[in-house]
Amino acid sequence: MTDNDLMEEVKGGRVEKLAVLFERYHVLLYNFFLRLSGNRPTSEDLVQEVFARILKYRTTFQGEAKFSVWMYKIAHNVHIDHLRKTQQAFFLEDSYQDIPSCEEGPPETVEREAEAALMAKALSRLPAKKQEIIILSRFHDLKYREIADLTGTPVGTIKATVHRAIKELADIYGQLTKEGCRHEV
Repeated sequence: MTDNDLMEEVKGGRVEKLAVLFERYHVLLYNFFLRLSGNRPTSEDLVQEVFARILKYRTTFQGEAKFSVWMYKIAHNVHIDHLRKTQQAFFLEDSYQDIPSCEEGPPETVEREAEAALMAKALSRLPAKKQEIIILSRFHDLKYREIADLTGTPVGTIKATVHRAIKELADIYGQLTKEGCRHEV
């Protein structure tokens, strides 16, 4: 069954079908929230909240758009609500956990881990809206039209924001690279 077919079943009262959608999407949502928050327990809680809202608002699913777009719209709202509730700053770099050491493992692994840690840190320095749009477009392969639909923003604005965010991300990454590895565990 397609995602939309499953969601139509859930909408029709067969709520046990939500378990299939959970299995298909919980890891993607977890990674989405982890990239935004850098916090594993928070990411797990936010995934649960998304599926609770999917169940609660199942009758609002229209089926014109892909289920994943509708789900990410809910995730977007859950994230905004979380930021409001916790009054987090838009710069989240201090919350990142498990930054790999620069001195452990084979050289290739260390280099990849260090680059990933620097990218995560650079991404965390972007404002929350830019972080979310970059994560959705680059890590979750949503099209600009889908991101525009779920954020209620014109497609042209999304394209411009992605362009500016990538440039800003590259600048931040370059600055961090110049600073060198300072994350020793």
